[in-house]
Amino acid sequence: MPQSDSLGKGALRATAIAWLITSIYYFYQYVMRSAPAVMMPELSDAFGLTAVGLTSLVGLFYYGYAPFSLVAGVALDQLGPRRVVPLGAALVAVGAFLFASGDPTLASIGRFIQGAGGVFALIGAAYIATTNFPASRAATLIGATQMFGMAGGSAGQFLVGPAISAGLHWRQFWLLMGVAGVVVAALLVVFMPRREAKARSAGSHEGWARAAAVAIATVFRNPQSILCGLISGLMFIPTTIFDMVWGVRFLQEAHDMPYGLAVMRSAAVPFGWIIGCPLLGMLSDRIGRRKPVILGAAVVLLLCLVLILYVSPGVLPPFSLGLVAGIASGAAMLPYTVIKEANRPEHSGTSTGVVNFINFSFSALLGPVFAGLLMRASAGGERDVADYRAAFQPLVWGVGLAIVLTLLLRETGSAKRPVVAHAT
Repeated sequence: MPQSDSLGKGALRATAIAWLITSIYYFYQYVMRSAPAVMMPELSDAFGLTAVGLTSLVGLFYYGYAPFSLVAGVALDQLGPRRVVPLGAALVAVGAFLFASGDPTLASIGRFIQGAGGVFALIGAAYIATTNFPASRAATLIGATQMFGMAGGSAGQFLVGPAISAGLHWRQFWLLMGVAGVVVAALLVVFMPRREAKARSAGSHEGWARAAAVAIATVFRNPQSILCGLISGLMFIPTTIFDMVWGVRFLQEAHDMPYGLAVMRSAAVPFGWIIGCPLLGMLSDRIGRRKPVILGAAVVLLLCLVLILYVSPGVLPPFSLGLVAGIASGAAMLPYTVIKEANRPEHSGTSTGVVNFINFSFSALLGPVFAGLLMRASAGGERDVADYRAAFQPLVWGVGLAIVLTLLLRETGSAKRPVVAHAT
């Protein structure tokens, strides 16, 4: 159960500050997640890699992010945020410094570490929010957390792109990100509340490991957990794979758009998330239902993808499609609330870890697949709009599948009781 009623004003204020800094940490790691999209030519030259090779290197972020979602979730449940969240931020900083080395091997390790450390931001912020504040604000707070992340995603394109064009060397950028990570980790150490997860410290190592394994197994055995992960993943990959990796190049190569304008158009998608995540979360909390919001947003996202792939960008007002697509895909965060409501309260962190693991496994596994499809469609030569349509059409079918799966999801909002459905 949320602990907000038992917290004094001072403790609640300290918890709110901790949530805010953790959300800033999420902003920071999202800048690093999305920034490679605006410096692909520079990175390709520096590392001596083809477009497919560089995409695979950049995608290592998700190979760290996805499996460490489970580690982060159970660690938060067993140890509490103070012991693990600052460590995650420090890992991201180390990853940034390694990426700045210019060595492909060290950069690969660094990118993996960035993902492994970055996952503690979202899961940590969601854990703090849902275990210390009223359940009626769960979707709003998780949406607000994701708002910080997508603000970082937008900044990673909208601000970093012009900076690179103006002469900022890619290596300087990553060195600055490493320094910023050290600062964030220090702030988390100072401001994270000392109150830890209860009844964990007294247990043995074997007891800790067994409790973690039981928690993961319990959440995974709940079919609603799997549905949440699949729906979130299918609605999220248009952002993580299409926009944040190929968005700028798609606009340049398929529509002959200048680099600066392509960066701004691509950044409209994560900017839409800044609006959509808290807005859709508040709407869901207000009506007390999750499914209608997910369904409506998924339909809008599907239509936007069709228009982006098959209609000239000059037909509709500038930035409108990317913005609306970003707003609609913000509903991908609602399954993060559903999975918590569909599992036991003591598995709060583990639930977020499981949905995050399934979600970003899509990005880790499918990133190279889409890159390969694009290379195959273009026969390794210059790419045009037909090549992009052939390669990324499966995204449309994926969102359609998310709509079907949402129909199978059990409603867990406050207007539908009982809220908690235990797995058996």
